[in-house]
Amino acid sequence: MQRLMMARFVAILVMIMVVGMGCAAGGPGWTFTPSGSPTAPSAVAAASTSTMAGMSDMPGMSSSTAPAMASNVSAVGSTLEIHAFDLGFRPNAVAVAAAGTYAVKFVNDGAVQHNLTFADGTKLVADPGQTTAGSITVPATGITFLCDVPGHAQAGMTGAITVAAPSVAASPAAGSGTAATSSTLPAPDPNAPPYTLYNPIAPAVLPGTSHDVYLPIVERKMTVATGYVMDVWTFGGTVPGPTIRVHLGDTVRVHLTNTTTMSHSIDFHASQTAMNDQMVEIPAGGTWTYTFQADYAGVWMYHCGTPPALQHIADGMFGMVIVEPRGGLAPVGEELAIVQNEWYFGGQGQIADYAKADSTDPAPDWVVFNGVANQYKDHPIQVQPGERIRLFVLDVGPNESSSFHIVGTIFDTVISEGVALLPGNSGGWGSQAVALLPAQAAIIELTVPESGMYTMVTHAFNFVGHGAVGSLMAGDGKPPTH
Repeated sequence: MQRLMMARFVAILVMIMVVGMGCAAGGPGWTFTPSGSPTAPSAVAAASTSTMAGMSDMPGMSSSTAPAMASNVSAVGSTLEIHAFDLGFRPNAVAVAAAGTYAVKFVNDGAVQHNLTFADGTKLVADPGQTTAGSITVPATGITFLCDVPGHAQAGMTGAITVAAPSVAASPAAGSGTAATSSTLPAPDPNAPPYTLYNPIAPAVLPGTSHDVYLPIVERKMTVATGYVMDVWTFGGTVPGPTIRVHLGDTVRVHLTNTTTMSHSIDFHASQTAMNDQMVEIPAGGTWTYTFQADYAGVWMYHCGTPPALQHIADGMFGMVIVEPRGGLAPVGEELAIVQNEWYFGGQGQIADYAKADSTDPAPDWVVFNGVANQYKDHPIQVQPGERIRLFVLDVGPNESSSFHIVGTIFDTVISEGVALLPGNSGGWGSQAVALLPAQAAIIELTVPESGMYTMVTHAFNFVGHGAVGSLMAGDGKPPTH
């Protein structure tokens, strides 16, 4: 048990250290039993079993984690031993005395599954704490290798075998974060399916005080902007994932089934739990039940924390939890749930481009509300003149902040990260925009003053032209005659 707990701790600690490296109508219909799944998922099918030794192999833990130079030339016929850690190889530069076939011992010291994939297609796979054996034929020109789990090579898991001269280490990792990757987009695909409109209406609070939510982890194709399709990773099949809304003090059990071919995990910011208790790796085909009590009111992010977490969030694995305060929230005319995120296009039908997202000067191709660029510009959200509106707004990033603003309105209520601006305050204060860093959220209330159109944007206007725009249409959208 102690060994398993340490493995879980390693997995989450890795996620934290590499986060800087490197789901559609039906949004509110979030609680459901996936087809063919059990009604009471069992505990995770398999958990990582790496040892304490793996801790010294993680970035930032010791100087030994720097890319290793090959200090010796391996003789013909010897065994090449290569270790994987999160996220790198040791050594990542290997020298052999001559071209030929060599035995390979691949040891995974990391907390998640890794593989050793050579340029000729040879591939060795090892789960945490496991060793796999194989062989590789090294040509006179040498051969490169990497881990082909999405995001791992870009975050640093690359290396090379050279013949005779170990003069330099393998090339720097693509995820070093030193320069932006061009965000120039290809022409839109006229044959791409139309995007699916994500329902912005916030779900009702769940009845009772104890809740079971079934949340499959699903990989699918999604049109994120007109003419552009990405391969997204999702909670519940949508981006953002389903919104979960409960009362303060409620118990929530989230049953996850991983239907994909790679490991994933989940981190609920609304929970208080040790990292090595709930935030475990869920292997392909595995299940896990994450249980927490909603101890604090607010709007909270949930997301995948599997390393590199940046890749998993950038590819769609996030959602919102709303915890209502004691006594609940007062009734209003309309409630909307709005999640801002960025898309880094990696090619038609491909996953998000890790190098773009990992840049120290990131340039997202789209910044969007509820997963799709311009969807509420194309399809304005209907409200009524004089109606009181409540918005639950969350910025999941993964990199950019939001200055959330609705043109022509003033917010009289803003509850952001536990700090409240309330109507009727003695100073008569109001708010024009709400500043949200990634993983921050707010409850915003306003009254629509009259019929007409009210544009919803992030006031970082460089992103408005990249999809972060929508409209509230009061009445018929026409202003009153004066």
